[in-house]
Amino acid sequence: MKRAYNIAVVQLNLNDTPANNLAKCSDWVTKAAKQGAEVICLPELYSSHYFCQSEDVNNFALAEPLYSTSFQAFSKLAKALGVVIIVPFFEKRMAGVYHNSAYIIDVDGTEAGLYRKMHIPDDPYYYEKFYFTPGDLGFKTIQTQKGKIGTLICWDQWYPEAARLTALQGAEVLFYPTAIGWHPAEKAEYGANQYGAWMNVMKGHAVANGTYVAAANRIGLEKYLPNTNGIEFWGASFIAGPQGEILAQASHDKEEILIAEVNLDLQENVRQNWPFFRDRRIDFYGDITKRAID
Repeated sequence: MKRAYNIAVVQLNLNDTPANNLAKCSDWVTKAAKQGAEVICLPELYSSHYFCQSEDVNNFALAEPLYSTSFQAFSKLAKALGVVIIVPFFEKRMAGVYHNSAYIIDVDGTEAGLYRKMHIPDDPYYYEKFYFTPGDLGFKTIQTQKGKIGTLICWDQWYPEAARLTALQGAEVLFYPTAIGWHPAEKAEYGANQYGAWMNVMKGHAVANGTYVAAANRIGLEKYLPNTNGIEFWGASFIAGPQGEILAQASHDKEEILIAEVNLDLQENVRQNWPFFRDRRIDFYGDITKRAID
């Protein structure tokens, strides 16, 4: 009997209020479920515009405590639809401690797992270190009623260690809810290479770990600060197979649902023929935990 299930990533413009984004994302998750998706992932920080373009304490008002608005809404929806939903949100842990987090909500509406973004960037107009405490839950594979899934978030995608440690726990899919785009003034000169690097590094995670990789990105120009060009989120959400093959790819500028099948028999066959896990030289990897090797 074939072992398989369908996954989906939802690509959206989220430059709106939390209430409107919640309603919008609920509608799109419902559409994905009706199209046969069984595990559905939303983009990073789904509930608001990408506020990290500035360092502004007023933006902390967008955060929510655990198990409040987002969890309650998507828990109810997951149970009604019988699907797993990955919900990336701005978590208020306590006054002064906030995380960039994601719920993994199971088909019965219960929490299958929680992930807190481990790698926090600080780039022009991506001032995330101002807002987010680095995650303290580690890299985790979550057992859901549909399959074993790993969830990482955006900047985590550049780190092979994160993908590897998650895959070693049995992840069949690595989901990357994402908010990544171009600085409009740089796009002509650097845009193609930036986008290409993003695709290549995640396809590399798929190949190196023999796993499926699914990235859910935003689209649209988000410009809410005066005298700036904003960020043009480049979309291009995708799902790759365990040899890095692209199974589904979205446009740069349209709201879309991508659906692909996770075929566990295929994945096992790939890992049997490309036994990268077997041939790892773990007896010589101790230095990987050092900041630099002098």
